[in-house]
Amino acid sequence: MNVEKILAIAGKPGLFELKLQTRSGFLAESLLDGKKITVGLRSNVSLLSEISMYTYSEEKPLVEIMRAIAIKENEEPTSVSHKEDNTKLIAYFKEILPDYDEDRVYASDIKKVLNWYNILQSKGMVSKEEPKVENAEEIKEQVVEEVKIKKEAKPKTKK
Repeated sequence: MNVEKILAIAGKPGLFELKLQTRSGFLAESLLDGKKITVGLRSNVSLLSEISMYTYSEEKPLVEIMRAIAIKENEEPTSVSHKEDNTKLIAYFKEILPDYDEDRVYASDIKKVLNWYNILQSKGMVSKEEPKVENAEEIKEQVVEEVKIKKEAKPKTKK
């Protein structure tokens, strides 16, 4: 499963694939409908490869959780919809990740993970294989560096 260029953008439904970087941000393509959008540097964007969930022992990377769902579901869509009631979602998620921290992982987080899994599964991007996160640090560093450059290049205005 290769999610190094898959993004979650705050305020936008679904997931996006990073296409290219621009002067003012980057271009992303929706995995839901294929529409391309430009995302500014001020948007709250998360790389799926950088997201983790809390367990009682450690933080578990999202790609490992997606892999566990793929193994349980045999790489098919989840048997539980992300629109089910919270008790069903929590019971299902306990089968996937039995030691998740119930105080810090909310039902809304579980809904998001299951929705994301179904989106990635529909695009053929989930598998039982070991997760690949090769260039995640490189991509993250590039984005952070560009944000720093943009902030430094802004002329300071007096109020």
